[in-house]
Amino acid sequence: MKKSQIIVVSIALILLGSLYLWAPRFKKSETTPNSPSTENQSVTSKSLIDGAKVNLSADQKLALLSIENQLNSSKTSRDSIFNTKQLARYWADSAKRMAPYLYYTYSAALLENSEKSLTFAAQQLIDNLIAPDAPPALLSWMASNAKVLLEKALVINPNNDTATINLGACYLFGNISDNPMQGILKVKQVVDKNPHNMYGQIILALGGKKSGQFDKAAERFLIVIKEQPSNLEAMVNLAECYELSNHKDKAIEWYTKVRTLVNIPEAKEAINKRIQELKK
Repeated sequence: MKKSQIIVVSIALILLGSLYLWAPRFKKSETTPNSPSTENQSVTSKSLIDGAKVNLSADQKLALLSIENQLNSSKTSRDSIFNTKQLARYWADSAKRMAPYLYYTYSAALLENSEKSLTFAAQQLIDNLIAPDAPPALLSWMASNAKVLLEKALVINPNNDTATINLGACYLFGNISDNPMQGILKVKQVVDKNPHNMYGQIILALGGKKSGQFDKAAERFLIVIKEQPSNLEAMVNLAECYELSNHKDKAIEWYTKVRTLVNIPEAKEAINKRIQELKK
């Protein structure tokens, strides 16, 4: 079974909103490999924003221009922060485009330069970074920006464990280093100190799954599930790990458990189909 087929259930659940609940997600139209903003080896913030502007209506472009003019005429840092956040909200709520939202949230955080703003903006990037199926160039863009924010946050508070874990995630999932151990060591720094940090455990598990270490990843997912018995993210990924390592009976067992916790009919149907395919 091809990997792209195996992850169908996970992607379906994510799109239906039953797995990743932390932040808005990129829409398919924003992450297609054939789009001008992601088909090249690298992307820039300008190329992503320019690409997002193309499909705006005339009224949307007019509203956007008004906010941009307010930002350009800002006279104080407070005004700049406010107007940059306005742009972020515009792209999220009115235009519904994720890349510009992330960029302006990132920019506002840099201007504000508080631990809270830096870690919030970084988390938005990381939540999209660890979601499956994004083009590599877009992953690198998100990881690079998140890394800048997290390094600044850690200067303010070196003991911020979540920031340390997220910095590790930048290396694990963002294609910004040829040495994934850079990321693993940062996350393990936190998890070795506190094994009950479930966010760190799940990042390590996802990293293991990404690198094909399915048995080790499964062990981590089981740790999470033991402490958080209804964690759908861990359960779906655990089932996929078992499937990818050809443990079909265990995969069926965990897909079945996921099915009991999902109330969305479309998700249940996708899971049922996957279970039946595994039973053949």
